[in-house]
Amino acid sequence: MHQPPEILQLAFRQNLMQHDLILLQEKEQLIPGSVQYAIQRYSRNIQWNMEDTGILVYHFEKKDKSKNFLELKFCISGNVYCTEKDKECDACKFGQSKNCPEREESVDIVSFRFSPAQLSQFVKPRKGNDVLTENILTFSHYSSFTKILPLCGKTRNVLESLLNHSYSDSLANIFINAQIQMLLLYSLDCMVGEKEIDTINCKFLSNEADREKINKAREILIQQIGEPITIKELSRKVAMNECYLKKGFKEMFGSTIFDFYQSQRMEHAKFLLYEKGLSVTEVSVMLGYSSISHFSTAFKKHTGLKPCELLLR
Repeated sequence: MHQPPEILQLAFRQNLMQHDLILLQEKEQLIPGSVQYAIQRYSRNIQWNMEDTGILVYHFEKKDKSKNFLELKFCISGNVYCTEKDKECDACKFGQSKNCPEREESVDIVSFRFSPAQLSQFVKPRKGNDVLTENILTFSHYSSFTKILPLCGKTRNVLESLLNHSYSDSLANIFINAQIQMLLLYSLDCMVGEKEIDTINCKFLSNEADREKINKAREILIQQIGEPITIKELSRKVAMNECYLKKGFKEMFGSTIFDFYQSQRMEHAKFLLYEKGLSVTEVSVMLGYSSISHFSTAFKKHTGLKPCELLLR
């Protein structure tokens, strides 16, 4: 059985004993059918010499495909946290304040585990992907492996946003789901050493202003998760031609606008049903569906389950 290396040992380059680690904060998601993730923050000893490190773990079992998974793990050091937890200000939450006199450095371990079904739902192979990448996304590569990931600028930016955001509860869930998709796409791009994804096929994306418009469109979709918006309305909001917006979005984010929006809505629906215990009716209204049947149909198409079946788990 494939045994991937411990991410902390790779980053520290020597063994760390359990008593050396002081856990400060922990967050995890274990919703059935969703990406399983864990974020752990430890106090960093100033004498530790650590390197930011990432690994991709591809686990394949020929005899039991239900055990197949893809996992991303990262160790990031040097973020700060406020030691005055009872008096912690908003700016200090998860180390956002660089001027707090009570701040100390941390070591953050983040991991994200994807099933084959999840990969097929929101990660579509793009033109230019090499054979290995396509085989990973479709689980057509028939042996397990672990690969160290270079932490390119795009990956670092997503990790920083995941560790330093100030959202909470439902808004945090919406934000994290969207960022996880970007983290997977960027990690695969960095792994295979492709060109920057914003210049592969669409020449107009060489213009920074156009890239910013498409990034803004993605932010609007995330912010309006419960208020459906048409592509025409979205294109007006960001002042970009509909055709360019659709092509540019697919090129930059590896997904159509509709697929991305639907994926985020359904992932948030899982959270509201499983974690919050809301009724199917309440969730369908919150996500802007005109009827429960429309919501149930969309949910089953995305997850393979009826909403009520998730409630019973």
